[in-house]
Amino acid sequence: MSNDAVETQVIADIIKNYRVVAVVGLSSDPARPSYQVAEYLQAHGYRIIPVNPGCQEILGEKCYSSLKEIPFPVEVVDIFRKVAAIPAIVEEAIQIGAKAVWMQLELVEPESAQKAREAGLQVVMDRCLKVEHARMFRG
Repeated sequence: MSNDAVETQVIADIIKNYRVVAVVGLSSDPARPSYQVAEYLQAHGYRIIPVNPGCQEILGEKCYSSLKEIPFPVEVVDIFRKVAAIPAIVEEAIQIGAKAVWMQLELVEPESAQKAREAGLQVVMDRCLKVEHARMFRG
C-alpha cells in the first residue's frame, strides 16, 4: 500500500472511530482557524476539549492547561501550536493514552510523529481535520 493510501486510511480511521478531541492551542477568537475547526467538529457530534491555559471556557467546554489535566480519556490530540511545541505535546499525548495525534496544516514534526507511532498512536501531519472530515462526509 502506498504512503498516500496508508495516510488516507489513517485519516478515515481517526474520523470514523474517535469522538473525543483535545484541541491544543484552541483560541477563543472565532476568527482563528482553531476555533473554526473545533466549532465544526462540535457541530458534527465530536466532544471538543479545549487545551489553552489562558482561558476558562471555549465553545461551552471547560479549558484545561495541559493534556495531563484532563480527567477523562482523550482519543485525538489535535495540535494548533508552533512546531517547537509539538515534541512536548506528543509526549503528553502518549502519557495520557491518546489514540491519535493530528498536526494541523503546515505542522510537520517527523521525529515526534515517529515517537507517537512507536507508542501505538495513529499520526496525521499537515492536514486539517475539518477539511478531511468535510471531504469524507461532503460537509
